[in-house]
Amino acid sequence: MTSTWNDFNSADDQNSFDLIPKGTLVKVRMTIKPGGYDDPTQGWTGGYATQNQTTGSVYLNCEFVVLDGPYARRKMWSLIGLHSNKGPEWANMGRAFIKGILNSARGLHPQDNSPQAQQARRISGFADLDGIEFVGKVEMEKDQYGDDKNVIKMAITPDRKEYVGVMGSISSQPAQQQAPSSQQQPAAAPTGRPSWAQ
Repeated sequence: MTSTWNDFNSADDQNSFDLIPKGTLVKVRMTIKPGGYDDPTQGWTGGYATQNQTTGSVYLNCEFVVLDGPYARRKMWSLIGLHSNKGPEWANMGRAFIKGILNSARGLHPQDNSPQAQQARRISGFADLDGIEFVGKVEMEKDQYGDDKNVIKMAITPDRKEYVGVMGSISSQPAQQQAPSSQQQPAAAPTGRPSWAQ
């Protein structure tokens, strides 16, 4: 008995995908792969943080899926630093990135320090960031094999003229009140990532 899952001669050839050009602005949905590490004294609860057992660093392991445009459904992965034994710089960069994500997702100008904006920059926990949608800037990094890979390390906020064109419209509704999409999106590119990330 022969089926399509026994005989692969008639299968399509694999597609290769070019990287998204550096500097491209894309609307993305961020999801966090839970690492099971909690430290309630830091506000890290819900098992979202991951601790590197070798270095002791703590981070959010994030996946970014492009929601529309020519790169729709493409995926990228980046870490958001929470703690490093080497000093506060990695955590400060992580906090700045999360602030940018909140500003982008919630339509806040970075200079807006009104009570409403300050409240919108507060989260009850990392669960509020899981599924958040914002405008990200595509960057390049080297992967573990020395090859280029796309990453998201910067959120684009409404003070940038390109923001509305990518985001669509400015939403001042906090992300936790928006219903996240339950539809899983397939990977559009071979990634070499672990099974959870595909």
